[in-house]
Amino acid sequence: MSSGGVFDPTGLRRRHEELEAQMARPDLWDDREKAETIARDKSALESELRLYDQLESAIDDATVLLELANEADDEETRLEAAVKCDEIRDALEEVELHELLGGPHDNSPAIVSINSGAGGTDACDWAEMLLRMYLRWSERHGFKADVLDIQDADEAGIRSATLSIAGDYAYGYLNAEQGVHRLVRISPFDSQARRHTAFASVTAVPEIDDAVEVDIDDSDLRIDTYRSSGAGGQHVNKTDSAVRITHMPSGIVVQCQNERSQHKNKATAMKVLRAQLFEKSRREQEVRLKEIAGEKREIGFGSQIRSYTLHPQQRVKDHRTDMEVGNVAGILDGDLDGLIRAALLLHSTENRTEA
Repeated sequence: MSSGGVFDPTGLRRRHEELEAQMARPDLWDDREKAETIARDKSALESELRLYDQLESAIDDATVLLELANEADDEETRLEAAVKCDEIRDALEEVELHELLGGPHDNSPAIVSINSGAGGTDACDWAEMLLRMYLRWSERHGFKADVLDIQDADEAGIRSATLSIAGDYAYGYLNAEQGVHRLVRISPFDSQARRHTAFASVTAVPEIDDAVEVDIDDSDLRIDTYRSSGAGGQHVNKTDSAVRITHMPSGIVVQCQNERSQHKNKATAMKVLRAQLFEKSRREQEVRLKEIAGEKREIGFGSQIRSYTLHPQQRVKDHRTDMEVGNVAGILDGDLDGLIRAALLLHSTENRTEA
């Protein structure tokens, strides 16, 4: 089983040994960014190797059980073999999913931004619900999620939030979540209990390490500091430690307030800015290539990708794949893998068709 990808265990193990040797170097952490990249790559390889080992073990177990069942004509053993076959199917689906995440930055941490849209207070409440959904999704996967910045709304919910999510293929997964998310429900903020529609947008960009060059001229930056605040307007600390950076040529604004140190907040904000500028440049190049090729479809995050309906029926529908899920509570609690996988499969199919 060798295809040069996740089915090349020999190559994966060789690369894992190389990374282990790098991790053992005493001067590794002199360059923290490089060390974190190596550690992240090593963790991803270990995940792939575990997946391969589980698949190989399940195939061996199922083969033995089927042989025993046929020799003894034992129905109970056949059922055990069927359970192992289900495990094989699940592992193969995981392998297939990893094969879809082969982009140059798919294994990078993701910087996710959530912004309330049309719908007033309901939209702000909806943005906060989405924030919780992605935090719960991260928790389910054992990913590290940090809220870098959050802007509270006047009455309820949030106007916006930015979070960093680190884990195996974090950006690859969350790239499938980009777009406008629509909520339909009986509004808890309407005294007449009418049905309201609210919108919020989700964007994700890969966190870029220092090896990727992004040209930022200090003279193009406006840096403002302000006092960090939490829910209800209560100050997190008494100094102007929060940082807002405006990149004037592009109009991109980033901010961070999760650290007590202004220096740390500035460093994190600059990291977010680098990622945003890199993604902007990449997408502009993509648009140019599409125009050259005569591509007529709109490119961007403005399209509505998913509707979450809480009234009159309970369902979530992804408008890209037409996939529907009735367990809305589960989805809002972070059970997004099925929806994400379907979107990735569709994107892969479209890419093969275009090619």
